[in-house]
Amino acid sequence: MRKHNNRVPPALRHGIYSGIGLLPTENPARLRKFKKQMFAELNLVGRLEEDIGNDIVRLEWRRQNLSTYELAQRAQARRNSIYSEQIPTVRYLYEELERTPHPDNPTPEEFEASHKRANKQVRTELGAAIELLEIGDVATLGYLERRLGILERLDGMITRAYKKLLYVRGIKSMSGPSPAGSPQPLLGEAA
Repeated sequence: MRKHNNRVPPALRHGIYSGIGLLPTENPARLRKFKKQMFAELNLVGRLEEDIGNDIVRLEWRRQNLSTYELAQRAQARRNSIYSEQIPTVRYLYEELERTPHPDNPTPEEFEASHKRANKQVRTELGAAIELLEIGDVATLGYLERRLGILERLDGMITRAYKKLLYVRGIKSMSGPSPAGSPQPLLGEAA
């Protein structure tokens, strides 16, 4: 069996494809162009505004490319269909407490050959969409929903922290500058 040196390991793919940014089959150049257009339209200034702009770009991109999840779902359904057509079912006989292979089961060689045929047909029919299957559940709507739920909770906490900061700054601005000299005593001097 030969090793695929040009393939990216699945663990690395999960980091690259977060499910809310760029997914396989989506064009990175189109995303960069889209981001540039959005940043120009939003006229972002400063690191904080750019972070918010990046969030907006990712969410708008995902909204415009929801069809990628549908493609992944159709690819997964077709792969499952090909596997069920090409790969024979392995059956077992239950005799008392032992599982015994059924005599009509394919030999291991036949089973492996059917797997290879099925994988070849999957690669041929699905083309680039096979990458959506290789990254696993990242390309599912359920994953996207969970991810967005977490982001929404984090955004809520961050927003509350910014509101607290603005509240404290507002209070400080209302209380005028404090004298640079000695601190004022809290209690008057006792007579």
